[in-house]
Amino acid sequence: MTAIHDAAAQGFAAHADTYARGRPDYPAELAGWLRDTLGLAAGRRVLDLGAGTGKFTRLLVPTGASVVAVEPVAEMRAQLVARLPEVTALAGTAESMPLPDASVDAVVCAQAFHWFANHAAMREIRRVLRPGGKLGLVWNVRDESVGWVARLTAIMTPFEGDAPRFYKGDWKHVFPADGFGPLQLTRLPYTHTGAPEQVVVDRVMSVSFIASLPAAQQDAVRAQLHAVIATDPALQGRDVVSFPYSTEAYCCTREN
Repeated sequence: MTAIHDAAAQGFAAHADTYARGRPDYPAELAGWLRDTLGLAAGRRVLDLGAGTGKFTRLLVPTGASVVAVEPVAEMRAQLVARLPEVTALAGTAESMPLPDASVDAVVCAQAFHWFANHAAMREIRRVLRPGGKLGLVWNVRDESVGWVARLTAIMTPFEGDAPRFYKGDWKHVFPADGFGPLQLTRLPYTHTGAPEQVVVDRVMSVSFIASLPAAQQDAVRAQLHAVIATDPALQGRDVVSFPYSTEAYCCTREN
């Protein structure tokens, strides 16, 4: 398989359980997007590429489509298999998928496409998609207009190094892509609600380049997160907090 970025390989492997706990779910309205924009329904087949622990995969199952997941990190894939035994989970990368030509009606990448936004991956996605098939790209984007959310970003950013990030926009450079129509964007508000340890601490600690830090640095980051929870008026003393996001869902069509 094609090599994956060290931050992803190490961070996601070491803390797959934290990822599963801390990452937000998705707005209920996304079910309509999967049905109406991607065309998922009984009799269709969808591929979740870079499926991770299956957080997004589980939204695909109720559509009635046949679901296959491709994930290169064994520890993440094991969590997916344990949670969703009805899904076919395969080892593979975006540039090398163990699927026949024109074998799926849709490819979906949730929180993942920025890791493999390159022309080789787009050629491989086009190969496995049937003509007229859809490519869907989904991200939960933190609402940094909220003060404490911006503080979390300030804690994370010094450690990101060369790890691909959605916010940098580098992933857009592969578009327009050969054989695909234009990207169409749908935005949906979403709030992740739960205990601060899950919604804030586990969320940040699940970021690949944080999860791959040495233990002492991880402890220092965790202490900064607890300081934010203890001192920010919107968080302090609360058993339940709400983390605001905007879910961005992009779609384009394989034309021929």
